Amino acid sequence: MISAFVNIFKIPDLRQRILFTLAMIVIVRIGYAITLPGVNPHVLQAWVDLTAKEATNNPFAAAAALVNVFSGGGLQRCAIFALGIMPYISASIMMQLLTAVVPSMSKLSREDGGRQKINQWTRYATVGLCLLQGYMLAVSLKNPGQNIFLSGLDKAMQAVGSPLVPDHNWMFVVTAVLTMTAGSMFIMWMGEQITERGIGNGVSLLICINIVSDLPGALVRVWKTFIANEQATTMDAMKLLAMLVLLVAVIAGIIALTQAQRRIAIQYAKRVVGRKVYGGQTQYMPLKVNYAGVMPIIFAQAILLFPAQIIGFMFPHQAAVQQWAEWLAYGWPNLIISTTLIFFFSYFWVATMFQPNQIAEDLKKSGGYIPGQRPGKPTADFLDFTMSRLTFAGALFLTLIYLLPLLVQRGMKIDQTVAQFFGGTSILILVGVVLDVMRQVETHLLQRHYDGFLRKGKIRGRFERQTGGGIAANPKLVVMLWTVIAIIALVGVSFAVFHGK
Repeated sequence: MISAFVNIFKIPDLRQRILFTLAMIVIVRIGYAITLPGVNPHVLQAWVDLTAKEATNNPFAAAAALVNVFSGGGLQRCAIFALGIMPYISASIMMQLLTAVVPSMSKLSREDGGRQKINQWTRYATVGLCLLQGYMLAVSLKNPGQNIFLSGLDKAMQAVGSPLVPDHNWMFVVTAVLTMTAGSMFIMWMGEQITERGIGNGVSLLICINIVSDLPGALVRVWKTFIANEQATTMDAMKLLAMLVLLVAVIAGIIALTQAQRRIAIQYAKRVVGRKVYGGQTQYMPLKVNYAGVMPIIFAQAILLFPAQIIGFMFPHQAAVQQWAEWLAYGWPNLIISTTLIFFFSYFWVATMFQPNQIAEDLKKSGGYIPGQRPGKPTADFLDFTMSRLTFAGALFLTLIYLLPLLVQRGMKIDQTVAQFFGGTSILILVGVVLDVMRQVETHLLQRHYDGFLRKGKIRGRFERQTGGGIAANPKLVVMLWTVIAIIALVGVSFAVFHGK
């Protein structure tokens, strides 16, 4: 694997793409650190310190997790990139669903130049969402206590003795809205540039960087809680060890479920054209277990979070309405509704994106068939039945991943910043983006006749006798070996740290 990283910089095109991607990431992260003009930075610093002390007891930390992921912490800093990439993501999802539901847009997407037209509409929708969300955020900065995503800012203002925006008027609102809109559009443009001239999907990679930016703070909190704390006991050591083992298990499970698929055998009939014989071979149609990816969780959280924000914005002085908004954003109704929505959107996404009738028709035209199933409607029914069962397993998996950070946070008594790396939207996006980037880098290496990250050829030759066909034929052995090595290393590190202490 080390030689693979060395070989990356031996390929001029790949080296240039990686350096361009890193440069774009640095520029974006600088934008997240620049505060909006007119905002008092001393109040923001006091808010950060206050949040660090009371993070475990903050009831809105979990509610704002999705927004913080897509804003890269810019919302908490009231930065010029405070809206982040979320407006573009929302507009893209909306257009994608409309394309699948509206017949005229579906027809337009299949025409020449239709996809470019839909992308243009997506950008227009992004501007509209930026103006709306930017206006709501700019107005709420006058009284931050009304915004559930800025919970605690009112206490920071009292501690400093100064308002967050000393001169809050219509000029500040206009300037802040235009600045945040321009910032979001700039992030969107940079994401497209990374996709075209860099490595990986630009928008997904920027979201991944936003997640990783919280990792140093999470490690510091873990250090202060379980290692640097003078009151730490043996039970704390066991908790830390359990957290490390759980982290490895969660990442391994997400990778396995993300890559898991049901392979449907497709048999093609033989055709004789002149002196050549075509067909007759067996191919496989992969049906992913987690077909919808992270989209159902994003949909569910967006539906629950943004209505709560709007309700809190419209009824700032109604205690009953505010309490209902809190329950909707964090309480037990959130768990019940979000679980239901995850299952609903998992099936909804598959129903709109997976078309068994069209697949069956294409197989029939190309002379392919599924063994044991008649062509046409029986094939479509079989695909629909199989995909429905796979979708249930995928939705159950997403629900468990969604609930896991909350269970870890309450069971281990840790901060939400740390708990988000044990499941939820953050870890799903992080694992998916890393796998995609590694896959693209591996493709570049193999095209230039370099060994990839797994060095399949040498491993197959070394272990062919033991595994009966190479390591690729026995992936369970690889998982077992790496799991044992990881557990031994974690036990050794934990014992050394606490024994030395």
